[in-house]
Amino acid sequence: MQTSPVRFAICGVGHIGRRHAALVSRHEGATLAALIDTRADLQAGLAAEFPGVPFFTSLAEYLVSGPAADVLTVATPNGCHAPQAVAGLRHGLHVVIEKPIALTKADAETIVHTALQTGRLVFGVMQNRYSPPAAWLKQVVDEGRLGQVFLVQLNCFWNRDARYYRPGGWKGTQALDGGTLFTQFSHFVDLLYWVFGDITNLSARFRDFTHTDLTEFEDSGLVTFDLLRGGSGTLSYSTAVWDRNLESSLTVVAERGSLRIAGQYMDKVEYCHLEDYQMPELAPTSPANDYGLFQGSAANHVQVIENVVDTVQRRSQATTNALEGLKVVEIIERIYALR
Repeated sequence: MQTSPVRFAICGVGHIGRRHAALVSRHEGATLAALIDTRADLQAGLAAEFPGVPFFTSLAEYLVSGPAADVLTVATPNGCHAPQAVAGLRHGLHVVIEKPIALTKADAETIVHTALQTGRLVFGVMQNRYSPPAAWLKQVVDEGRLGQVFLVQLNCFWNRDARYYRPGGWKGTQALDGGTLFTQFSHFVDLLYWVFGDITNLSARFRDFTHTDLTEFEDSGLVTFDLLRGGSGTLSYSTAVWDRNLESSLTVVAERGSLRIAGQYMDKVEYCHLEDYQMPELAPTSPANDYGLFQGSAANHVQVIENVVDTVQRRSQATTNALEGLKVVEIIERIYALR
């Protein structure tokens, strides 16, 4: 059993990668071994923020000459996730992959197979699972309190405008971003799969209202599906909301009651009326990730780091494994096959 600090090398030190680095450096069971980013101009600022941590301008350079680590965190553009994760696994490292783990099912399968071959662990960052309303929903469903699920309605209405999709960046490109469902809402697809299982009988409509000059893909979609376990559902999403995020919400109509989780970041239980059930007091939800001019979902990365450290030190098990990450990619790929 490993009791020494778990050593992390962070590949990609943009906003989220820097957050990983800060949380690792503050965790008593972890240590920051290296920072990796192709943008050499970041080095001076990172050296001031994380003194003594070596900086590398490519993953290949780090794997050849960098200090030893236990875990590689991949927080680069989406299209880079799979090859970098595979390289880390083959080097003998456990891997933490920011969402989504890949942009195709085939690439996600390569990650899973490589992890099995090398005996290493893969952690997908699906931070919604750590929010108290989501954990509560999972428990309520697993305990059978809803009875048969009839309808599930998932709404994701966010603002992502020219302040987010900037010319010359990777966001908004088909090759590195992959699409609105991958970059913005894959953790909501994960929540749907985690709680209610797989979906089938998909149909979809896609529109591009305000992003024709900003991105290479749709900004809005309407998806309908059946749940394999019974019941039907809809996923409505848009990043064309004016000025700021509107909401992300999940409404369930079931045999023994109804419930709704909502708020800008699905951060509160707005409605719960279940047979013979008293709603418990939930812990407060973490504040949203703040990117300055726009915001993301609840900032639960501290629990992600905690889970990785505990699992590598054999005190726990992975909250989100590679197979579940693969399923999310596969579901999104099936939806996008209808474009």
